[in-house]
Amino acid sequence: QVQLVESGGGLVQAGGSLRLSCAASGFAFSYWYIKWYRQAPGKEREFVADISWSGSRTSYADSVKGRFTISRDNDKNTAYLQMNSLKPEDTATYYCYTNYGGGYWGQGSQVTVSS
Repeated sequence: QVQLVESGGGLVQAGGSLRLSCAASGFAFSYWYIKWYRQAPGKEREFVADISWSGSRTSYADSVKGRFTISRDNDKNTAYLQMNSLKPEDTATYYCYTNYGGGYWGQGSQVTVSS
């Protein structure tokens, strides 16, 4: 069974940091890219970052570039999103995603940034 489980969200003040984790199981993790998306109330889900085994390896939305870093540990079947210099505009539910098997989503982790 394919599963993606996010953790690490919470409440943080503006300028602070959080690290989200996405623990994967049920598929060959190292062969597939992982993406992070986020969705705030009343807004569409938007791309945040991704990482893969090929090409430039990582990409980021302009809104988070220079502040967020995506990484993965294939030995642990886990992807991470390090979020620094957080802003209130970053408040959202964050989801990890893989395109394996037509696409699987985690259930999300809430990040709230106070001003």
